[in-house]
Amino acid sequence: MKTALAVIAALFALPLLFGAVTALESTDAGVVAVVRDGGPLDDNQIRQVIDPGSGLTWTGLWSSTHSYPAQQRFYTITADAKRATTLGVDVVTVPSGDGVNLGIEGTLYFTLNLDHETLKRFDDKYGTRTFRGQDDSSLYAWDGDEGWTAFFGQAVRPLIDNALRTQIGAMRCAQLVPSCALLASSSLKSQDSNTNIAAVQNAVNSTLARDLPQALGGDFLTGLRFTLVKVTLPGEVQQAVDRSLAANAAVSEAQARVAQARAESDANQARQDGYDKCPACAEIEKLKALPQGITVYAPGNPQAVVVPTR
Repeated sequence: MKTALAVIAALFALPLLFGAVTALESTDAGVVAVVRDGGPLDDNQIRQVIDPGSGLTWTGLWSSTHSYPAQQRFYTITADAKRATTLGVDVVTVPSGDGVNLGIEGTLYFTLNLDHETLKRFDDKYGTRTFRGQDDSSLYAWDGDEGWTAFFGQAVRPLIDNALRTQIGAMRCAQLVPSCALLASSSLKSQDSNTNIAAVQNAVNSTLARDLPQALGGDFLTGLRFTLVKVTLPGEVQQAVDRSLAANAAVSEAQARVAQARAESDANQARQDGYDKCPACAEIEKLKALPQGITVYAPGNPQAVVVPTR
């Protein structure tokens, strides 16, 4: 009888012991945690927030811990499909005002708002639902880098794409990529693309600062700063531009050779006109052109110039 009671007591004690062990949580320097009650008699509400770099903290029996990145994060967009195989790197192309699909190279920097009340609202809104991952799995925003990327891709990226589409679409291709002018004509006019790219960058930053809090339902992301590195042409279009530039360079080279030949011809003609007017000048020029050290100079003689050998 005593043995049976001991076994029953052990069966009850083991879950309590396991729950007590798992009820202790700590966070790394780059992680913040939101703890939700999860016991059989609890209401699954948020219990507490554990700040980054905290030691072991009692979170209650059977509670669940949602860990989020506390340090600055960055989201990279690129026109190179090979770079888009890693988490947090996506390919983005948007059309210009004149219909050319332009590749975007840039990075958005941001930080999750670590204010406790804001974090609680964020976890209520986004930590209790799942998002589709890159492998079509359902992930929570606190499921590591994959989960955070899934959340970001569905909740934030559409706003970034929309801001870029709006600003890029308000400009012609040549305003952002000067060589794009060759698509419309054979001449290449100088464009101040750096100023225009900076204008797009500033406009995107202003748009995101305004639209993200409204779309997400709170100031959940802080320190937003988008850096637009460059705008690129599609590969096949860039190849056409390169061929056009090479052709223009060849034409310019040929024109330069023609101009040089014409200048030399004009110079020779002018020199001959001078000699016709001054025959003595022609003889003087001949004497100046003679090699050093001659011993005989007899104009009209086949052996007109004799230079001694050493």
